[in-house]
This record gives sequence, structure tokens and C-alpha cells, in this order.
Amino acid sequence: MEIYKINKIDELIKGNSYVGRGIVVGLSQDAKSAVSAYFIMGRSQNSRNRIFEEVNGEVYTKPFDASKVEDPSLIIYAAIRNINKDLVVTNGDQTDTIVDGIKAGKTFSQALKSRCFEPDAPNLTPRISAILHMDKAYSYEMSILKSRDEIGSGCNRYTFDFEPKAGLGHFIHTYVCDGNPIPTFQGEPERVEIPNDIDNFTNTLWNALDENNKISLYVRYINLETGKVENRLINKNK
Repeated sequence: MEIYKINKIDELIKGNSYVGRGIVVGLSQDAKSAVSAYFIMGRSQNSRNRIFEEVNGEVYTKPFDASKVEDPSLIIYAAIRNINKDLVVTNGDQTDTIVDGIKAGKTFSQALKSRCFEPDAPNLTPRISAILHMDKAYSYEMSILKSRDEIGSGCNRYTFDFEPKAGLGHFIHTYVCDGNPIPTFQGEPERVEIPNDIDNFTNTLWNALDENNKISLYVRYINLETGKVENRLINKNK
């Protein structure tokens, strides 16, 4: 059935000028690696003035030119953090909310109960998040926090809990496409292919993103047997 189709991620992205920020989580084709990816895009000068920086296995957004920062509130944050053996990936400062919540004994979804979409009307950008559970059997969850209507009168919170399948990943992004206001992501995370080779996956994803609006990409493969980590980081601003 078409609902079980596994898409090539570049085919989902190519020709779409603005899918916003995106998270991919899954399992490599050989079932040896837990895989995650996070990318950011931007239309404004403030959004485009960013890079990813990795510090001790965690990833942060940083200004490329600090003198040009206009409003750091929604663009500067910890994107990827470790908590116990788990890995948290998000598009905003809810990364810290999840980590702090887990430290306090909460689950992924319980921690996000205190958060909602971004206060950037009229777009009301969703907060997207993922957690890779690396203790014992590998599994992962994804979340999207969306406005329930066009005026932001309330928040709907959706959590998806996945049992990994070799070669399958799930892709969630903030926007459907460009617009004014920008239409937000709809439905379940999209099913995408996850290859064994990190460079193949990284290059495919980066090259598919719109040249004018892409900013940064970070990909991580974690060997489930040895724990060995491979990372790839690309910043458009250099």
C-alpha cells in the first residue's frame, strides 16, 4: 500500500524552497546504526546568520556574525544534547526542557507538556523534537507541538513512538512549503530511506535542500554494538 512507501528523502525535498527546520531519525539499512539528522533553513538575514557548533558531542546554534544578531530568542539554542544514554534533537530551546524533565523523572512527552509552538505569529512555527533511546533495545520518539488554529489560541501536542526497522527513518519538518503565513507540517512523520553510508545520506540531504535558504546540517550515526559515533557537520556560512 502507498501508506507504507519508503521515500527517498531528496525526492521529498527537491523543488521545495522552504521546508524550514527538519529532523530525521531511523535505523541504517544493515540495522547496525541508530541515525539522526537535523537541519536548519532561513529566509531572513537574522535566521541565515547562523552556524552549527559541536561541543563535547552536543550541538548548538551560534551566530555567524555576532554584530548582526537582531533577536536571538528563537534562533540560538542547544539543538542536540545527551541525557543518560539517550540523544535529544529539537528545533529550539525545548531541548533543555526535555533534558531537565528527564532528569526530574518525566518522560519525553511529559516534559514537553509545558511547552507549545513558537510565539512568532502569524507563522506560529511548530516545535519539533525527537529522542533516541539508546539503553537496551534502540527505539525513538518524535513530537510536534502545533497551534490548534490560525490565531494561536491553544496547542495540540502529538507524540509518535517508533519501533525501528532496518533502512527506515522518519522525517518531520516545521513547514509544508514557503508562504505567508508559512503552512505548518501536517500528519505523521514521513517515511524515508536510511542508507548505511553516512556520507551518502549527508550529501543527499544537503544537496536536496534549497540553495538559497539552507543554513546548516548535522548527521550522526551511532553503532548499536560498539557505541562508536560518526558525525558530519556542514555549515553554509564559513
